[in-house]
Amino acid sequence: MEYFVIISISIFFSAFFSGIEIAFISSNRFHIELENKKGSYIYKIISFLVQNPPRFIAAMLVGNNVALVIYGLFMPQVLSPYLPLENPYLLLLVQTVLSTVLILIFAEFLPKALFNANSNALLEFFAIPSGFFYFLFYPIVSLMIGISNFVMHYIFKMEEEEGQKAFNKVDLDNYIRERTDLADEKEEVDHEIVIFRNALDFSDRKAREFMIPRTEMVGMEVNEDIENLKAEFISSNLSKILIYKDSADHVIGYVHSFELFKRPKDIRAILRPVSFLPESMPAHETLKLLIKEKRSIAVVLDEFGGTAGLVTVEDVIEEIFGEIDDEHDVEENVEKQISDNEFIFSAKIEIDYLNDKYQLTLPEDDNYNSLGGLVINLLESIPEKGEEIRIENYILKMEEVSNSRIETIRLKRSDND
Repeated sequence: MEYFVIISISIFFSAFFSGIEIAFISSNRFHIELENKKGSYIYKIISFLVQNPPRFIAAMLVGNNVALVIYGLFMPQVLSPYLPLENPYLLLLVQTVLSTVLILIFAEFLPKALFNANSNALLEFFAIPSGFFYFLFYPIVSLMIGISNFVMHYIFKMEEEEGQKAFNKVDLDNYIRERTDLADEKEEVDHEIVIFRNALDFSDRKAREFMIPRTEMVGMEVNEDIENLKAEFISSNLSKILIYKDSADHVIGYVHSFELFKRPKDIRAILRPVSFLPESMPAHETLKLLIKEKRSIAVVLDEFGGTAGLVTVEDVIEEIFGEIDDEHDVEENVEKQISDNEFIFSAKIEIDYLNDKYQLTLPEDDNYNSLGGLVINLLESIPEKGEEIRIENYILKMEEVSNSRIETIRLKRSDND
């Protein structure tokens, strides 16, 4: 009977050390530091352990090995009476298989799955015993690490790695996502959390994702009359208009509406330079470029050197702080569901958003992002108002079309897949 007790205790401690190890690795370091700053003595212990990851993990491994050795010594005594095998080799094989299966299930797989799913909560719950075993095995761990460092340095000529940071960007990102997931779906997420999350994702955003697409750009040929430029400013309600030579693929600058007060003779007299950048440039590099060159606007180039769109400083900043109303944002996107199979959408709405929200299967491609971009990519021109096209099992009718872009599209889902 006492053997059963010893084996049960050894399995429990092996499960404990295995679980704590995986909880330590999976825990959110940023959350730990925040709780530590609040003065929680439990998190002061955890924070101390987090500052010494190699020693803590080594201590848990020592504890786990001690438990496994005890388990291995007494398990054969328990199994032998139930295994009437005369062949000692066969008996050893059966004992090994049964012992291994038992320890893997109850001291490895189950505890690691449990501790990994609830890492922060269980690390908090077991903080005191974890700290106790850390200091209990500290002398052994220090000796092991000392020998290991000696061998690595003097025999393999490898330098010891610098201490691990308390937390990194991944921990921050995980913490923000956890806080977002905790909020009820109907509850609006705090604006501060949204800003923080956007800041973490800022460097991963590419210029193609937030640029104003070519189809929505307003431009004018450099040799146009000043009066035509004035009329374009009035009709478009914009403060800046791109200027190109021959075609939109050869942008040479832009004009600010304020310059018209100087009564210029031609467009060249008030032309301002623009920056150029590739579609793949990250958001933080885009902002750095605009600040360095002291420009408020840049032309985005596609892989062939043609004009793909434009970005402004405001567009880049919106990636962090959210939508900022300006002359481009007077009208809200049209998004109406007429029936289960019929919709009216603004052409500028992104396709992946429509597919996710309305369970559509519109084709997605790197050559376009919006619904209007899909149409223009297919036709290679701006369609007429009322024109219909078929894309897979969808019929798209152009509801509103201006001179330079598609405004709204009526989408019907056909029954014939």
